[in-house]
Amino acid sequence: MKLSFKPKEIDDHVLKLTVGLIALSLANLTAWLSAGSIGSISASYYEGGWARDFFIGFLFAISSFLFAYNGDSSAEMILSKIAAVAGLGVALFPCRCDQPPNIVTYVHYTSAAIMFAVLACLCVIFYQRARAKGHREAMWRSYIYAVCAITIVLVIAVLGIDNFTGGHLGSKLPRLTFYGECAGLVAFGISWLVASRALPLITTPTERVSLLPVRRS
Repeated sequence: MKLSFKPKEIDDHVLKLTVGLIALSLANLTAWLSAGSIGSISASYYEGGWARDFFIGFLFAISSFLFAYNGDSSAEMILSKIAAVAGLGVALFPCRCDQPPNIVTYVHYTSAAIMFAVLACLCVIFYQRARAKGHREAMWRSYIYAVCAITIVLVIAVLGIDNFTGGHLGSKLPRLTFYGECAGLVAFGISWLVASRALPLITTPTERVSLLPVRRS
């Protein structure tokens, strides 16, 4: 068996795996590092310290990777760039959910809605691609993508209704925004982990991508 080094560039699969792991850990890390209970992930910005650093750093990292991602079609390329800009808007315009709305609040919510909507669209693209392959593992991936897309859409709908009703839903369920954002990020993270093709059981041996910097020949 002979080993040869892969190209130096980060390929799409490693990129997807990295983005997925960051998205999965963002909500829990910011909540754990905050001094008290936070009503939204962006509220960690006002906690200062490590909570703020991880909030800003992780969102900038996600946006950077989305900028670098081009996918397999022009639609993916355009959507990823839109999501990247929206992610920067979420990071640069953090808001406190318990304060009266202002321009920062509107920019933050608009950016978050656009980002999640685009991520749901990317889930649909992943779903269609998996369905087209047709084999068992691909079909399992398509089911996961469908659940992730539906979850993200439901998060947008619930948080949008809460916002337009003046926090009516949030008054009945404390930390609704945080839990919604967490659910959306988890769905986003899972979908990109699955798309990385690094996970066993849902990828065939011929599909599976090695994350090591060498290839066998």
